[in-house]
Amino acid sequence: MTLQLHDIAKRDFASDNYAGVHPEILDAIAAANQGHQIAYGEDVYTARLQRVFGEHFGEGVEVFPVFNGTGANVVGLQSMLPRWGAVICAKTAHINTDEAGAPERVAGIKLLPVETPDGKLTAELIDREAWGWGDEHRAQPLVVSVTQTTELGTAYTVDEVKAIADHAHGLGMTVHMDGARISNAAARLGAPLRAFTRDAGVDVLSFGGTKNGILFGEAIVVLNPDASAGLPYLRKLNMQLSSKMRFASAQLIALLTDDLWLRSASHANAMASRLRSALEAGIANGEIRGLGFSQDTQSSAVFATLPDGAADRLRETFRFYDWDAARNEVRWMCSFDTTDADIDAFVAAITRELRG
Repeated sequence: MTLQLHDIAKRDFASDNYAGVHPEILDAIAAANQGHQIAYGEDVYTARLQRVFGEHFGEGVEVFPVFNGTGANVVGLQSMLPRWGAVICAKTAHINTDEAGAPERVAGIKLLPVETPDGKLTAELIDREAWGWGDEHRAQPLVVSVTQTTELGTAYTVDEVKAIADHAHGLGMTVHMDGARISNAAARLGAPLRAFTRDAGVDVLSFGGTKNGILFGEAIVVLNPDASAGLPYLRKLNMQLSSKMRFASAQLIALLTDDLWLRSASHANAMASRLRSALEAGIANGEIRGLGFSQDTQSSAVFATLPDGAADRLRETFRFYDWDAARNEVRWMCSFDTTDADIDAFVAAITRELRG
């Protein structure tokens, strides 16, 4: 029996998590769903996953599949820190704003957030919290965490990541990257994954797949084994060890094979660019009034400001989230399955609402 409860024609711009599963990923799950395999990561898919990540990030990396992005961040950071350690991050970072305090409550990690204009840290911004080593009254800043792409849709360049890593390492700290949308960053930069991760000095990476077309599962990728310890135990301790790990691994293998990760992310980025360009054209010709843009569109997100009440009226047709309600700032997300027709319909709705 086929059970379908939703309108498959309905499209929204709230989150790339709203999208379904890429057909190639579903095929990979189906292929893995035959016969028996050893549980808890001793399967052939998880073994193959290590080699696949090595092809993208270089030999010697260690890969630990987990259930979700918060789990990847919590467990990955926990493996990098002693109990007295602290993490410097952007104030807008997902670990600070959107993980219900899990890094602090579950991992016991003190976060030291820094205000940034575009979601991106710099050496100068890091120094606002990079102090107090040896002071027993202060949690010790030992890790810098960057988000790629950021929560504001901006992307660190290769040089920007390297500058942060060099600065952090010079201060005796290590570097974590929350790569929930790392594929979108690579598509934006036109660079291989390792160029702005391992080669740039990132020590531990949370590699995202859910926002790029897989059903479930992310991965903690240890790029520098000297920066992380205890992951096999911490993953279980934090309830992130999957018994049927072959299904998470099979999805990640499929994502990283035949450039599916890049094809999907490039398409999502292109749809966001199309959305912004169409709206800018409407503003230029006077059809749209009262709409502004609050961040550069560098990946799959468009951040905009709207007149009072406009967002709620638009949400009667297309769901999306407020980003900063006090400023009437909203976020529109595109995904691997966003179509030209979806963009055209959304632009038409915005134009009707904001017609000059």
